[in-house]
Amino acid sequence: MRYELYYWPGIQGRGEFVRLALEEAGADYLDVARMPEKDGMGVPALMRFLQNPEAKRAPYAPPFLKAGDLVIAQTANILFFLGPRLSLVPEDEASRLWAHQLQLTVMDFIKEAHDTHHPIASSLYYEDQKPEALRCAHDFVTQRLPKYLGYFERLLARNGGQWLVGAALSYADLSMFQVMAGLDYAFPNALAKHRPAHPGLTSLQRRVAERPRLAAYLASPRRLAFSEKGIFRHYPELDAS
Repeated sequence: MRYELYYWPGIQGRGEFVRLALEEAGADYLDVARMPEKDGMGVPALMRFLQNPEAKRAPYAPPFLKAGDLVIAQTANILFFLGPRLSLVPEDEASRLWAHQLQLTVMDFIKEAHDTHHPIASSLYYEDQKPEALRCAHDFVTQRLPKYLGYFERLLARNGGQWLVGAALSYADLSMFQVMAGLDYAFPNALAKHRPAHPGLTSLQRRVAERPRLAAYLASPRRLAFSEKGIFRHYPELDAS
C-alpha cells in the first residue's frame, strides 16, 4: 500500500513522528504537501481535505494519513494504526495498547515543551508572551523535564534497557528519539545537565539514529531541520545555564 501523509511542508512538527515510522519501515509513502502543486499535491491538496464540506469524518488538523479509503488523524492514532502494519509493535493486544499509552504520554511531553515558548496562546508571537514564557520554561527544565525523562528511563530499564516495548524496536522508541533530538535543539544546556541521570535514553537515541534506514533518512533532504517555527524552538534565554 502507498500511504499519503498530510502535514505542513516547512516544519517537522507532529508529522515527523509519523515520518520516522514510515522511513524506518521502508514504507511506500508520499509526503503530499511537500510535493509539487502542479501535480495536484502541495498545501492545496492538504486544504482540500480540511475544507471539504461533505466529509463526515474530516480531520481537525494535520497530521493525517490516507491509507486506501481510510483517513486517520492525530499522531498517536496514526501510529496505533501503522504500528502492526509496519511491524513496529508486538502482535499481542497488551503490547499494542502499552505502546499507544506511551505514545500518548510522549504527546503530552511535547505539548509541554511547545508551551514553554507559547504559554498563553499559539496565535500570539513569542515576543508577546516572553515574561510568561520565561516562567514556564523555568518550571519545564527544572521540574517537568526531569520528571518525564525519569519516567521513560525507568520504563526502559524495566524492559531490559534496549527498547521500550517488547524485545525489538517499536514506534515508541522512534518517538523518544525524536523527543531527545528536539530537546537537544531547544534546551541543549538543560538536557546536558539531566543526561547523566538518564543514560538509557541517551543510548536509545544513539541506537535509533544508527539504524541503517533511519541514518540514511536523517542524512537526506527528506529530514527537515529544527527551526523556530516548530514544536521545539531554541531561545537561549529559555534554556538553563
